[in-house]
Amino acid sequence: MNWIKKAIKKPGSLRATATRMGLLKKGQTLSASDLSTMSSKAKKTGNTKLKRRIALARTLKKMRK
Repeated sequence: MNWIKKAIKKPGSLRATATRMGLLKKGQTLSASDLSTMSSKAKKTGNTKLKRRIALARTLKKMRK
């Protein structure tokens, strides 16, 4: 599980981006629909870093189950 520590370079950056987009309020968690809207916006703008962060978030969410 050490790869998770190395994979997350800037913890909280995805949540910060979501709050800037207006998807989250303080204390809320990211849902699958939030990730999909962020993904579509990342595709439109060509933001590859955001795409990677979303993919990692989805992978980590699958690991919780």
